[in-house]
Amino acid sequence: MFTLKVDKDLSLKLLEKEDAKDLFALVDESRDSLRRWLPWVDSMKQEEDYGTVIEMWLKQFASHDGFQAGVLYKNNLAGVAGFQNIDWSNQKTSIGYWLSEKYQGYGIMTRAVRVLINYAFENYKLNRVEIQCGVDNQKSNNIPKRLGLKQEGIIRDGEYLYDHYHDCVVYGALSREWKTLNN
Repeated sequence: MFTLKVDKDLSLKLLEKEDAKDLFALVDESRDSLRRWLPWVDSMKQEEDYGTVIEMWLKQFASHDGFQAGVLYKNNLAGVAGFQNIDWSNQKTSIGYWLSEKYQGYGIMTRAVRVLINYAFENYKLNRVEIQCGVDNQKSNNIPKRLGLKQEGIIRDGEYLYDHYHDCVVYGALSREWKTLNN
């Protein structure tokens, strides 16, 4: 199975159906904080819901349309990060991520996203990587800022969360800029 090593404590791994129990438990323990920013949390009510999602993610990987990976910190599932899809004709992708509350504050997701961006530019040979975050989601916004992505604008009412719309910030990196930032 596909695994991407980040460092001695951190790796990204394609999730398999057997991971549904751990994924459900992780989301369930952080349900309130995740719900504030992720529109799918309420629809994921039982372990079986994740089996279907994991199957969809494996098909995404097999069809060469990006991937969603478990973020493993010291061999424990801490969150999920990956490419939401790949627009091959325009050579671009968008990265999404979330992290359980108990794993926040250790730089885990910043390190994981850095590796994903490197992978997009080096392995997929893409030209552009984009990240969107809720305007008020400071923890999520700090990741692209730390990595040197450029804030490109605000999408007003960019996402619907249960009973309201919220604005999203768009950050972008181009391959040529990334090489300069990371040399």
